Amino acid sequence: MIKKVIKRFVLFLIIGLLVASGWYVWQLKQHVTQTLKWEPLVKTVLEEENLAEYEDLVLAIIFTETKGNNVDVMQSSESKYGEQNKITSEKESITSGVKHLSDAIKYALENECDIWTGVQAYNFGTSYVDYVATHGNKSSLSLAEQYSKDVLAPMLGNTNEATYHYYEPMSLIHNGGKLYQNGGNFFYAELVKRNMTIIKKLS
Repeated sequence: MIKKVIKRFVLFLIIGLLVASGWYVWQLKQHVTQTLKWEPLVKTVLEEENLAEYEDLVLAIIFTETKGNNVDVMQSSESKYGEQNKITSEKESITSGVKHLSDAIKYALENECDIWTGVQAYNFGTSYVDYVATHGNKSSLSLAEQYSKDVLAPMLGNTNEATYHYYEPMSLIHNGGKLYQNGGNFFYAELVKRNMTIIKKLS
């Protein structure tokens, strides 16, 4: 009797996991489709700026920021205006986002840092490049976390390492799902890397 109960439980568990994983993949495909809707506009903006090599990266940032489901698809209002919700069109968002990204990457490379330092600086601000330049010239999750906790969060008022819940699989695995208040997203570059792969596999 007990064996039958265990077998049924295991069977239901397997079925549940298969359904959940199928739903998750379906949802990812929807997000990829919504993101790729902006591919023609991304290409246009990048060609105007002579930055065609950043296409995959920009699409991954759109996926990371909004899944393509927002007027400010690249969440570039703060970098352009210093505050949220000022962007009025998708093209303005992409144009501003591309400029912010290219400036961050250019500054990273000028300081002999890797391109992912520039990508993380898209979220943190370019002061992160200066930090990486004095800590080995290569961004990493641990270095971004250290900067978030020790530099950015205190600079913006979080002096007691206060955190908040961040329900993202990568974060849940890493630290139970936490970010530092006012500390940006130290997973950002890793998320963009992952989302580039997702877009390539599901597009």
